[in-house]
Amino acid sequence: MYYYSLNEYLKSSFGEKVYKISLNGGMTCPNRDGTLSTKGCIFCSKGGSGEFSADKLLTVTEQIEQAKLRIKAKTDCKRFIAYFQPFTNTYADISYLRKIYYEAIENPDIAVLSIATRPDCLGKDVLELIDELNRIKPVWIELGLQTIHKKTADYIRRCYELEVYDKAVKNLKEIGVTVVTHIILGLPFETKEMMLESVKYAGERSDGIKLQLLHVLKDTDLLNDYNRGLFKTLSMEEYIDILCDSIEILPKNVVIHRLTGDGDKKLLVAPLWSADKKRVLNSINKTFRERNIVQGSKYTLN
Repeated sequence: MYYYSLNEYLKSSFGEKVYKISLNGGMTCPNRDGTLSTKGCIFCSKGGSGEFSADKLLTVTEQIEQAKLRIKAKTDCKRFIAYFQPFTNTYADISYLRKIYYEAIENPDIAVLSIATRPDCLGKDVLELIDELNRIKPVWIELGLQTIHKKTADYIRRCYELEVYDKAVKNLKEIGVTVVTHIILGLPFETKEMMLESVKYAGERSDGIKLQLLHVLKDTDLLNDYNRGLFKTLSMEEYIDILCDSIEILPKNVVIHRLTGDGDKKLLVAPLWSADKKRVLNSINKTFRERNIVQGSKYTLN
């Protein structure tokens, strides 16, 4: 069993464990504020997937310090990834972005600046700022692609075309920035083959990938469709099977940032099995061993 985990990458790059801190820049999203839509992506919670991030009313420095105090209770980790997580974290005035990014990256305990955003929110001024920051410390840009299939993208209300993602990746690669792509496994009406096509596509263009189980959360339009019986969520066995095939078709050099995801238990409606993270991870590792999963063992360049 082998896959190129984030922990392995961080230890080889920095010589020690590096812990991720989720920060809140207080931004919104063009898919919510009326620029593209007011509804947001169909699966996205009211918190913009940032239920575990800090209080946006605190300064970036205060958020980092609070997180470090919490982390001290379970690890002696001394270096951190500053991860701007909720909503779209390049969707603000450039002067504001400069302020919060510099406040994070200049903190001596921060090893990496990681920014979650949409591919359509990386204008020339943002790219120039990211290039500037990447010369100070490593910058990772996390892009929410989720799927390469247009029909699904329209259903989940992603509100940008695949070509926009391709252009964003090209622009980021040209300035030497690390690209991490998010893919959701189990999106409604997608077959296993469709999911694997998205994984392979993202893997061939990214430095890292996050594989996320579809969560049905309270107060989302996705929940309405789920309650109407329009689709079913994956069983744990189905998810792990797709995960196994995903790992085998990813290039060996792609860092696996996530094998599943943590849904807020107060919001999670389905699948409920995903709430038992320890059991899920143990089952994933057990299946990987039984199937002798090796990253890239079935990868073929198109």
